[in-house]
Amino acid sequence: MNVLLINGSPHPNGCTRTALNIVAATLQENGIDTEIMNIGHRNIRGCLACGRCQELGRCVFDDDPVNEAARRLEQADGLVIGSPVHYASASGAITSFLDRLFFSTPFSKRMKVGASIASARRAGTTATLDQLNKYFTICEMPIVSSRYWPMVHGHTPDDVMQDHEGVQIMRILGRNMAFLIKAIASERDRNGLPQQEETVYTNFIR
Repeated sequence: MNVLLINGSPHPNGCTRTALNIVAATLQENGIDTEIMNIGHRNIRGCLACGRCQELGRCVFDDDPVNEAARRLEQADGLVIGSPVHYASASGAITSFLDRLFFSTPFSKRMKVGASIASARRAGTTATLDQLNKYFTICEMPIVSSRYWPMVHGHTPDDVMQDHEGVQIMRILGRNMAFLIKAIASERDRNGLPQQEETVYTNFIR
């Protein structure tokens, strides 16, 4: 079992990475392999709605980490998205990355476990979490919770480690995620996944 963790911060070893490291360490302590990808410092363009991914089975642009992450996500049992707060929302890099990652991938993400983490000096964390969690809820991905909203506060990694409540929240998140991944795998092996229905689209303008 393994989890892919995405660092959407332009600082590969900053506050967001510090929080992700805590989650990853806790997952590993509970028998889950982890991999962290730093994507926030990369030049990631937004989706152009060209539709080529429907033909290719991948994003048409192969010069950034989107397709690389897609290959890893297909094999993963869970996904953790970490983002700093920029203007009271997720970073531009992680937003462009996730738009393309989720739209261009042809494989099912159903019952892969998802979690979001927000890092801020002060405010904007809950809006960022709401934004990030929407990627999971459109794909039938269960969202992991913690004792409080999964956020850390601080201006430096040292500040984050002094946010003792935030550090604890990250540990609890990691343990809950490991438990949920194992529980889903056990039920899938015994009884399979819940019955799937064909997609129904409702269009009010005809």
